[in-house]
Amino acid sequence: MSTTDPKPAAPSQTDLEIAASPGLETNPLLDPSELPRFDSIRPEHVEPAVRAVLAETEASLVELEASGSPTWDGLVVPLERLGDRLHRIWGVVGHLMGVRNADALRAAHEAVQPEVIRCSMRISQSSPVYELLCTLRDSPAHSALDGAQQRIIDSLLREAKLSGVGLEGDAKERFNKNALELAELATRFSNHVLDSTKAFGLVLTETDEVRGLPKSLLERAAEAQRNSDLSGETAASAENGPWRITLDGPSYIPFMQYSPHRHLRERVFRAYLQRASEGELDNAPLIARILRLRQAQAELLGFRTYAELSLASKMAPDVESVDRLLGELRDASWEPAQREIADLREAARAAGASEADSFARWDTTYWAERLREQRFAYSDEDLRPYFPLPRVLDGLFDLTQRLFGVSIVAADGEAPIWHDDVRFFRIRDESGEDIAAFYLDPYSRPAEKRGGAWMDECLGRTRFLRRDGRLQLPVAYLVCNGSAPVGERPSLMTFAEVTTLFHEFGHGLQHMLTRVDYGLASGIRNIEWDAVELPSQFMENWCYHKPTLIGLTAHVDTGEPLPDELFEKLLAARNHMAASQMLRQLSFARLDLELHHRYDPDRESAFELQRRIAGETEILPMLPEDRFLCGFEHIFAGGYSAGYYSYKWAEVLSADAFSAFEEAGLEHPEALRETGRRFRDTVLALGGSVSPAEVFVSFRGRDPDTEPLLRHSGLLPARAA
Repeated sequence: MSTTDPKPAAPSQTDLEIAASPGLETNPLLDPSELPRFDSIRPEHVEPAVRAVLAETEASLVELEASGSPTWDGLVVPLERLGDRLHRIWGVVGHLMGVRNADALRAAHEAVQPEVIRCSMRISQSSPVYELLCTLRDSPAHSALDGAQQRIIDSLLREAKLSGVGLEGDAKERFNKNALELAELATRFSNHVLDSTKAFGLVLTETDEVRGLPKSLLERAAEAQRNSDLSGETAASAENGPWRITLDGPSYIPFMQYSPHRHLRERVFRAYLQRASEGELDNAPLIARILRLRQAQAELLGFRTYAELSLASKMAPDVESVDRLLGELRDASWEPAQREIADLREAARAAGASEADSFARWDTTYWAERLREQRFAYSDEDLRPYFPLPRVLDGLFDLTQRLFGVSIVAADGEAPIWHDDVRFFRIRDESGEDIAAFYLDPYSRPAEKRGGAWMDECLGRTRFLRRDGRLQLPVAYLVCNGSAPVGERPSLMTFAEVTTLFHEFGHGLQHMLTRVDYGLASGIRNIEWDAVELPSQFMENWCYHKPTLIGLTAHVDTGEPLPDELFEKLLAARNHMAASQMLRQLSFARLDLELHHRYDPDRESAFELQRRIAGETEILPMLPEDRFLCGFEHIFAGGYSAGYYSYKWAEVLSADAFSAFEEAGLEHPEALRETGRRFRDTVLALGGSVSPAEVFVSFRGRDPDTEPLLRHSGLLPARAA
């Protein structure tokens, strides 16, 4: 039975014991069905279910500590089993916190989160388990294991060390107390960003105030105003208003691109930069506390800085290597970015705009779009009607079949879902057999869903959870915050939303097309964090491959594909403002690294450090009241602390990987198919069973090179004649 089969698996002895407990037999979080019962799960189910599984996990760990043996089957397999149950149920709760956030769910999450953290630390800090792992590593049996098994054992030992297994007494108590507080602070940080984002609304009532805004934004703004009126009395319309502009991406971005009213752009821009920076939602105190706790954790483990602790489990060998990469990319981008900003000023001056002589950050997006229209004779809104989501999905799935030999079929109704927007799909191999599945949650819901886009695992591939050795197949969550349908029309995507979908789908492919049967190294598991963006950024390149892009398009009214002329304009504009975008990402990466490596809170505040880094990496001066850090979820509430550089580190790998397809010939289907199968057999199939460096060499035949990234970004210096 595959993981996508809605029928329940046979219950284990523990399942039967839980079912015998009062009130738990009907708890949907404890249902033995493999797919979560999202149609039935409620906040009140969280605490009893999680506590039941925590008790089960503790009992299993005690048994393993007492009777485990230093063998693969006697130690590693039981470790995977005892961790999976808790990981699965807590993963569902965490997923719902991201997509259906509500006060009752927050309260339940907050009530049991410390217990979950303590249980996780109890496992990773178990001295008997660690000693058994050391014995296994040093035994003759270790050499008989395959490379993936040996890498898993090494990873478990490293994780135990970084989790404090070697600490004792007061040091261990402080480490664990810090870990609990850090988890709670991360949750509060994320909730503050969500709450402050949805609290802001700029209501426009005059027709002149929405002059220049595209129809799609007016429709969305009117809908936002209707939804904000709890009395139901507002009859807002796209034609007559009122219109509500929010900080949610599908509203904020086009407003900054198209509003000719500088004072309104400034107001919205400042609100975005100051999210979660005031009153009860102020994240500034949380930032200071998080940074101090992380540094304390690093020192307790014997590291000089938290960045050194972070890099101990990453592909980059040390901070200096990251510094060199960021410096090389900054040097290549600085002068081109200066020219880009000068061009924007000149465009404003030529248009007689007052901001030409006082150009500010809230002007860049607006004038970048105007300059794009002048240079390439198209706008983002010109593209949107050609990208209805159903057609984009068809084109994406067709590309996946051509490159990797798998088919994707809709399976709506075959799995419980958490919202009516959500769809369910199966992936099948060449023989038609199910090999994976995924949920797609495509649209923004700012009242309950956190911003951005992400992929996460629902289930991982493994052969070791069931006693009979049957294979559990992978299932992924793909979550975006794209433009929702308005009225009877489907979602009409911006080109940026298309590339975001491709990005997250690339993550999903690595999770779902793995061929590793060890659950602790299949899919995205056990992959160094600074390599995990390789397949996601690789997939974005296909949005500029003409046959692929044309296959994504069908005009919503006529069904016509994107005209060749418009494609050529899109391709010509690929590197429009590329240097400025590169510097923006480098600024984030440098700031993150400095905060976790060289920052001294007794000498300057985090915001003063941000201003100093901005002076080295950004062309326009930073606003004195800039509080961007208060909304920087990636490093304060996500997995990118001292690791935001990973986007650029992995982009070197992804650009070089795509260059293999360019060398094979993008116009030759057979060559693409052959190269695609090699990419699938290495980057997508091997998961965390092999080091990323080895995986890359096995695909590319050599070590990575930065030249393809600079070339794709238009940042290579001109060659002398």
